Amino acid sequence: MPYPDRFYPVVDSIAWVKRLAALGVGTVQLRAKDLDDGEALQLVTDALAAVKDTSVKLIINDYWRAAIVAGAQHLHLGQEDLAEADLAEIRSAGLTLGLSTHDDAELETALAAEPDYIALGPIFPTTLKSMRFAPQGIPKITEWKKRIGDIPLVAIGGIKLEHAEEIFAAGADSIAVVSDVTQNEDPDARVRAWLDFVAEKA
Repeated sequence: MPYPDRFYPVVDSIAWVKRLAALGVGTVQLRAKDLDDGEALQLVTDALAAVKDTSVKLIINDYWRAAIVAGAQHLHLGQEDLAEADLAEIRSAGLTLGLSTHDDAELETALAAEPDYIALGPIFPTTLKSMRFAPQGIPKITEWKKRIGDIPLVAIGGIKLEHAEEIFAAGADSIAVVSDVTQNEDPDARVRAWLDFVAEKA
């Protein structure tokens, strides 16, 4: 399976990371906000320990210094984080790099950094954080994929399992999922349904 896996949950705690690992999820992003350097390093260290004996690819959002120090292998940056990050240091540490994009200017910035994947969002309206960008819609996935070529494209933002078939058909290589798992009445069943779906389509 190309990196990242086709089902790509994004969560905010080690408890969620452990839960998803136990369910057999292959790629998980840990996205916790507003931590100082010490807190970030502790979180990343503990999260890596939590997946040590699993096959989970743990992607650290934002905290690139902590990711390097703790020995993480995968990193995701938003545009604001990218502007402040030392790409040479990230690359020399051997981390893979995923980048968020929301418009043409951000896509150009992301492509210049030669990332391992590009995320496009939000595809649909999302309630999890205030977005200064309007929903992109599914046709934008096809346009973005044509422009980035062989770089894996991750679709994110308000996506539910019911949308998955159409989003993959539009050209997404992976779907990042937040609320459809974390706010679901039965998260474990929802995760299994996602895993079953992507396995059938493999």
